[in-house]
Formats: sequence, C-alpha cells, structure tokens
Amino acid sequence: MSDDVPDCLTELGLMRRQAEPGSHWVAVPPDIASHDLTRPLERAILAQQHTVAGIYDALSAAEDVYRTQQRTSAVSVRLLHGADVIYAALERASEACREELLTAHPGGARDPDALGKTLPRTLRLNERGVRQRTLYQHSVRAHGPTLAYIERVTSAGAQVRTLDEVVDRIIVYDRSIAFIPDPRYDQQTTALAVEHPALIHYLVKVFDHAWQRAEPVTISQDHSRPPLLTDETRRAVLKLMVEGHTDAGIAKRLGISSRTVSHHIKKASDQVKSRSRAHLAYLLARSELLESPRGD
Repeated sequence: MSDDVPDCLTELGLMRRQAEPGSHWVAVPPDIASHDLTRPLERAILAQQHTVAGIYDALSAAEDVYRTQQRTSAVSVRLLHGADVIYAALERASEACREELLTAHPGGARDPDALGKTLPRTLRLNERGVRQRTLYQHSVRAHGPTLAYIERVTSAGAQVRTLDEVVDRIIVYDRSIAFIPDPRYDQQTTALAVEHPALIHYLVKVFDHAWQRAEPVTISQDHSRPPLLTDETRRAVLKLMVEGHTDAGIAKRLGISSRTVSHHIKKASDQVKSRSRAHLAYLLARSELLESPRGD
C-alpha cells in the first residue's frame, strides 16, 4: 500500500504500518481500532466511577453519624451561609414537603424578582395538595406585584392574611424543618435551618397566634384591590409612636414609608387637635383610642 496515508486514518488507528522495518501500511478493522482508542478512556472512566463510589460511601457514613448526632443533641440547628446554599436547602425541603407550608414575610412589599422565583415552587406545592398559609403586612395591599402573586396562589388554594406587624421571617415545612433569619448576619445571605421538634413547635405557635389576629386577603372577580385597613395601620403607627419609636423605625417595622408614617401621625394630630408630637403622644396615652379594635 502507498506511503501516502492521510493523517486522519493513522490518528483513528484505521491504518497501521507493519512492525518490520520498511514494511508497508495495512488496514486495521474498525472494531479493533475503536477498541484500541476507547480502552484508555474506559479505564479512566472506571477509575473515576470507583472514586465517585468511594466518595458516596464515605459521605453516607458521615451522614449517618451527623443525623445521629443531630437527633441526640440538645439543639438541631444549622447555620446556612450563601444565597445559593439557602436556595438549595429551600428547594430540597419544598420537594420533600407533603402536607403543610407556613410562611411569614415582614417588610411590606416583596421584590418582584423574588416573587417570580417563588411562584413556580408554590404552585407545585399546591398541585401536590400541600396546605399553605402565608402572612404579610397590611402594606402589601397597595403593592401591585405582591397582589398579583397573592391572586395567583390563592386561586390555586393557598391562604393569605395580613396584619400590621410580622415579627420576623419564618418558613416551616411539614412542621419538621423551619428556616429563620440569624440576626447576627446579613439576612440575604444567612439563615438558620431548625429541625428540633420543640423549637419548631414554638415557631408554629407564634405563627398561629399571628394568624388568628390577621385579616384575610380577598381579591374580587373584577381584580380590585383588597381594602387597605387604614385604621389598623394608623393605630399601629400611633402605638409605636407612643412607645417612643422614630418615624424611620416605625416605617421599617410596619413595612411602609416614613412619609406614610408622618401622614398618619398628622391625621391623628388634626383629629385630637394636639399642639405637638409630644402632646399627641400624651393625649393618646391617656385615651382609649388605641385600644378599640376598629376605632376611629
């Protein structure tokens, strides 16, 4: 055979020169050539598979030890660092959830991007028949994106209520694992995963207590916004003012703007004809205006 052999044939092993010096090229059957080419790769893959199996075996043993320690320890709490780690933990808990999801979101209106990421997970839970109860603050009743989200999830079967102040963010799956913020760190990048039954029982009781005081959010068929509950918000603003909180502090706790806080204080001041903020606080503290559940 001619010495003019294309490189591609020699690289694929389809042409091979005979071992004797000066010998000619000979054709190699494709099945033999492919075997020679793939045999090193197959050996490497087999070695990697053994490595992967070893990792699984080692971590499986560590997982058993970890779970045993968590069950026997006084507190089963894990600190999660990183938004991606928190998201992965929430996804895993969501996929395992079969009966109930409880969530509370302080801070007023939610970020539309966050709502977009949460919506598919929420709808999947509804499709599986998971009961869902969510608490927001009254201020979301004026926020279009949050209301649109609420309309979608409530039409699928979830329940949503609002109240003047949500203590903190809580997410509880099947009353077996809860996620809460750690006040020592940035709440966007850290969270506590709680699995201790007593702690979860306490968190659920806190949630249920707030749920009983909250007002249901219903969106009519003409898509009109639910009532704003202005009286309740104003009463909450005035209570916090009497306790000595600043406008900025009140706004942060109630999930509204400082301008809205100032507006409620001015309306109350005009109503009782107070001469100053201190005078208003004095008059309110002496009166029963802040105690009535639906007072003016």
